[in-house]
Formats: sequence, structure tokens, C-alpha cells
Amino acid sequence: MPSLVHLSADSPADEVVSVLERDGAVIIDDVLPAAKVDELVAELRPFVEATAPGRDSFTGARTTRTGALVARSPKTRPLVMDPRVLAVCDAVLGPNCHRYQLHLAQVIRIMPGQPAQVIHRDRWAWGRHVHEVEPQVNTIWALTDFTAENGATQVVPGSGSWPDDRRCEPGEIALAEMRRGSLLLYTGSVFHGGGANVAADPGDGGADRWGLNITYSLGWLRQEENMYLSCPPQVARSLEPDLQALLGYAMSNYALGYYTPPLPAGEGPETVPPEFALGAIDDDATGSLGGADLLAEVVASARRKVETAQ
Repeated sequence: MPSLVHLSADSPADEVVSVLERDGAVIIDDVLPAAKVDELVAELRPFVEATAPGRDSFTGARTTRTGALVARSPKTRPLVMDPRVLAVCDAVLGPNCHRYQLHLAQVIRIMPGQPAQVIHRDRWAWGRHVHEVEPQVNTIWALTDFTAENGATQVVPGSGSWPDDRRCEPGEIALAEMRRGSLLLYTGSVFHGGGANVAADPGDGGADRWGLNITYSLGWLRQEENMYLSCPPQVARSLEPDLQALLGYAMSNYALGYYTPPLPAGEGPETVPPEFALGAIDDDATGSLGGADLLAEVVASARRKVETAQ
């Protein structure tokens, strides 16, 4: 059986990206201290325990998926914005988009009795229509130990370049076994699936496998989790601007993401960027600009910020 590469928490981004590009997955050990994991689990537990299991073989009758984490869980937000992960996204996704985005954030709990999930590619969320570029970077933060018994994620190293119809053999599958607080990164192209939880059930949830799945995608693709509904403007306006932008409250390329506020005639601007919904752009200023001029100004402002950062 193959194994996944384990790197230390202080490994540079280029080393992580190198392994990710070759194998499609890599584990970074001991990123979060135990106390931080405990605090995160305590905050998430009420939502996880109230979540119903899946309804089919793919989502799993003994698996729960709990979302809307940016809105519900303040302790999740620093993980969404983790500099190590975003540096990997810069390298993998950045060359193919003006802006990448948060694709989903959910806790996946695999309970005893759950069979292994079918091996698949996450990029199939868009059907078979995205080719030539890597559309996705995924993370799973281990909130419990990941073991062969409790459903450690199955990954097929090196399968990112395989054709879609290639079937893996059992001897080609690695298990992402890792300690709680560690981090699995994998691409949208690598073949993988949730593992089977064959651990004995103690009756108190102690054999459950908890993974915090935070995923990023190219900004010109539709997000799997609709962030505008999971984290609506009345919640998002309280967040840091960089997190707001990652959720999708920012323009991507010249014209991706603008909207028209549904106001009575003459009571508002016709074309505004999504930041307008958060009060981040002055109403009087936008009202004096035509649609094309406003978009051009938003793009110019973004370029100025990039140049200033450099």
C-alpha cells in the first residue's frame, strides 16, 4: 500500500506545492495545538450533533456534513484564512484566475458503521467540463485522530493526471492517517474518498472521525456551498475584508460578480460590485458612476492595491 508524504508545520509553501503537484495530496503534521482543537470542537459540537446524516450512498447514512461555518463558528475563520493554505492556493489557483474563492466549509463526521465512500474527484462537482487547469485546492483539518479504523480519507497518490474513467486498484490507495491537529491538503483532481469507519461504537461518539473540510476554487466557477446564503450580507459585513472577498463579496475579473440593487426607480445605482451590499462602498460615490465606469474603477482600485502590496 502506498503512503502519503508527511511534512512539518513549518515547511515552506514551495515544498508543499511540489509534493501536491506530484502526488495530489500531502499531510502537514501538528499544525494546531490540542487546546485549539478542543476549543474548535466545543464551538462546532452543537451544530454537528444536530445535523442529520446523508440520504444516499455518496453522502453516507452514517456521515454528517455541517456547513455555514464562517457564519456560525468564529474559531473556524482563522483556519479559512490560514497563511500556509492561502500560499498554496496562490501557487496552484492563482495563475488561472484573477481571484480564487472559498468553495465550501463543512465538518464531515464519519460515524461507526459507515462504509467507504466511492472513490471520486471533487472537480466533478462541475461535471466533466473543466479541463486543462486545476480548479480546486482542498483541506481537511483533523479534529480527531484519523486512523485506518475510524475512516481516514482514502487517497490515490499520483492520480491527478489519470483519465476520468481510470479505476484504481486496492493496492494503489493510501490512507491519510494523521494526528488530530494535522492537515491534509489535496487537489480537486486527485482520486479520493472517505474511508470506512469500522471502529467499535462506544455509544458516546468517541469513535467518530471529525474532519473540517475547507475548500477553495477558481473565482470564475460556481461555489459548491452558496456563500451568499450561508453567510448573507448582514453577517458578512462584520467580517474582515479579506475574508469577505474570499467568500465572494468582491469582483472577479472585469465583470464577474456585479449586481443591481432591486430598488424603486431612481433610488439607487444600477451597477455595483458585491462590496456595496456590505456597505463597503459609499452610496453617493457609486451613484455618480455609470455601470462600465464603476466596474473600471473597481478594477483600477484592485490593481492599485496589488501594486502597493508589491
